[in-house]
Amino acid sequence: MLTGCRKRSWTFFSLTYRSVCTRTSQAASLVSSLPQSTHSHSFFTSQQTSAPLHSTLHFPPTRCLSRSAHCPGLMKLQEVLQVLEQLAPLSLAESWDNVGLLVEPSEPRPVKTILLTNDLTDAVMEEAEAMSCDLLISYHPPLFQPIKRLVQKNWKQRLAIRAVEARMAIFSPHTSWDSVKGGVNDWLAGGLGSGQVSVLSQALGGASHSHKLEFTVKSTEELNSVMEELKACDSETTLQHSAGRPDNSWIHVSVTCSDSALTPSVQTLLRHNAPSLSFSILKLEKPPLPGHGQGRLSVLDQSVTVATAIQKMKSHLGLSHLRLALGLGQTLESSVCTVAVCAGSGASVLNGVKADLYITGEMSHHEVLDAVARGTNVILSDHSNSERGFLTVFREKLAVRLPDSVTVVVSKADRDPLEVV
Repeated sequence: MLTGCRKRSWTFFSLTYRSVCTRTSQAASLVSSLPQSTHSHSFFTSQQTSAPLHSTLHFPPTRCLSRSAHCPGLMKLQEVLQVLEQLAPLSLAESWDNVGLLVEPSEPRPVKTILLTNDLTDAVMEEAEAMSCDLLISYHPPLFQPIKRLVQKNWKQRLAIRAVEARMAIFSPHTSWDSVKGGVNDWLAGGLGSGQVSVLSQALGGASHSHKLEFTVKSTEELNSVMEELKACDSETTLQHSAGRPDNSWIHVSVTCSDSALTPSVQTLLRHNAPSLSFSILKLEKPPLPGHGQGRLSVLDQSVTVATAIQKMKSHLGLSHLRLALGLGQTLESSVCTVAVCAGSGASVLNGVKADLYITGEMSHHEVLDAVARGTNVILSDHSNSERGFLTVFREKLAVRLPDSVTVVVSKADRDPLEVV
């Protein structure tokens, strides 16, 4: 994952939940539906970690979730994108990230070959071209900054041009894979064994309505007049009202509205300056999505020594070398009971977290010194090495949801640019 701003400040007054049971023709699963959200979240689960505080969503191993599975040899790009959205909704990505479909061919064609890579490089593009790849899923977005021109002198733009010329689509999931339950960070935490896993930076659900206006009116006529004007401000305005006094002489009204409708809605209420009308404004909390978010803290079921943790992570990541910083007063035989992980550049998420061991791809010199001074051990694998192994896990999750006519391949050319020499 790339480094971005993760600090949030919220003022919350009310929170409402409800759950609905959704059944589709492809799979039956329990989905948590937030009252003001239109997103349907479906997530894959981790087999290596356990999180007893969170409910787990299980999916049967269906061969395909697309109607194209019933049509031999054909699956459209948009249908593959729907499956990817079911596995890890893009709404889980960080606000600063650039995720989703980044390159789309002008002429649609059936998707027969999908290549998974951590980074899109020249070597990976040559691999994709050689196999006539239809869809390239690059974990890191190859296009991140705004583009004013497409020219050959910029290597990322050059790769995008080659993809367009080859009629190859490019999709990037990035921090949506980090955040989703059972995603990159759960996989990384599982390297040391099972444990009670919690999220370090909680993901929040989206909401179309962000404010609640509460006011009183003295008559039904006055209520109807106010509501007609409020509905003109926001077509999705919802009305809830009830009598608030024993003699029923006052009507208490609660109206929810979006950010964009807040100012005109308040102006509408101010225009109704009758002595009977008073109102308050409440900011609605965005409900948390249990099990989803950036970083993980695992309380291990069985503690390990620092030396054992190193060997386990080498095996888990498929590496012969890792970088280690021993915390103040720690040795290779010190016990590790709690481990905090964050794939990629994890310092912004791990900073200040109390744990025996930090595991991430990279941290700056001074960030490592800060952790060591607090007595926390640090294992660094280099950025993409903390993420790449998840591609094999995801390949299995994706393949069972696509028809046999679609081949999903993990890149052999993709590798971290740094190596120990």
